[in-house]
Amino acid sequence: MRLSGDVAGTKKAATDILELCFKAGAWKTLNDQILVLSKRRGQLKQAVTAMVQQAMQYIDQTPDLETRIELIKTLNNVSAGKIYVEIERARLIKRLAKIKEEQGLIAEAADLMQEIAVETFGAMAKTEKIAFILEQVRLCLDRQDYVRAQILSRKISPRVFDIDASKEKKKPKEGDGIVEEAPADIPSLLELKRIYYELMIRYYSHNNDYLEISRCYKAIYEIPSVRENPPQWIPVLRKICWYLVLSPYDPMQSSLLNSTLEDKNLSEIPYFRLLLKQVVTMEVIQWTTLWNTYKAEFENEKSMLGGSLGDKAAEDLKQRIIEHNILVVSKYYSRITLKRLAELLCLSIQEAEKHLSDMVVSKALVAKIDRPIGIVCFQTSKDSNNVLNSWAMNLEKLLDLVEKSCHQIHKETMVHKAALKA
Repeated sequence: MRLSGDVAGTKKAATDILELCFKAGAWKTLNDQILVLSKRRGQLKQAVTAMVQQAMQYIDQTPDLETRIELIKTLNNVSAGKIYVEIERARLIKRLAKIKEEQGLIAEAADLMQEIAVETFGAMAKTEKIAFILEQVRLCLDRQDYVRAQILSRKISPRVFDIDASKEKKKPKEGDGIVEEAPADIPSLLELKRIYYELMIRYYSHNNDYLEISRCYKAIYEIPSVRENPPQWIPVLRKICWYLVLSPYDPMQSSLLNSTLEDKNLSEIPYFRLLLKQVVTMEVIQWTTLWNTYKAEFENEKSMLGGSLGDKAAEDLKQRIIEHNILVVSKYYSRITLKRLAELLCLSIQEAEKHLSDMVVSKALVAKIDRPIGIVCFQTSKDSNNVLNSWAMNLEKLLDLVEKSCHQIHKETMVHKAALKA
């Protein structure tokens, strides 16, 4: 049958042999038969595929864990290097990795998952591909391999979660490969979106990248199922507010702050609306007053979605308030003594100088400190060409005003002369 190309007969014979071994409970014989049948000369692809799919149904019915692992390894060996059973192999590897993880062997589970590059599988459903890559990312984060986690996460474009599933379904063209349906245990695209951003929050928390964390929470907040459920969106919106305040000053941070402040849902949590309002308003914020007001809310985050804001969060919050105050002072003063600056910031002169220097180095601010006389100058030194150009423009404006004034005087004179003649 095999050599004559009888596909239906060969498939039936191979699956029947496996079924007889399964019914007899001969698991070792089953493994041996899978290997023997797959290595037959001129074995048909369809027969191997049917055999692997049939044997995969027996995995959950194995009597013990050792037998299960042995069967998975046998099927993995048979499907290795065969493009027509690549999806089955990916699913087998995922199951084996789950068993390894349950045994506490996270490093082994992560290594197993990384062997498979599902993004090249044309016949695999999109949601299954995303779920597989997210599992790879999760295992890398569990073993604290943050570099590999970042590389794997880049295989998923965030735009893929915004595609409308109803519009995406197209009739397959002639010659196109058939895409398999995702298994029932694979989450929907919106659920996968939430999992993706939760994993990215874990990754960015490692580097304390507060702005990116707030953007991830913002993406979770935009999910319809979250927005429609107040118990879900309130903790997410709280996290967005905290992480935006913790983020260093940046055009992106400023834009997100203003857009969040316009959100109508923020009226449900007035404390946080007031916090964002204070940060946006160009006025000096008293750190002690702010901390006494929000300390309880800050501590409450530990018991809410996403857990605490991080070990350095309280320290970083104080740093951001100092930076905000320095920016406010630079807006209102062109020159100020270090002593007065330290008084406004509620810091010692040495601390005020250190924070100001850090902001100048990071290019968040332009300033010069004259240390012998203790004066800070926030004005930028102007280039001679720019000064001359500004003078020329001022002269031009002055001459325009003189010309307009002369024209108005002449007009009034003519009107009065005409009135007298009349």
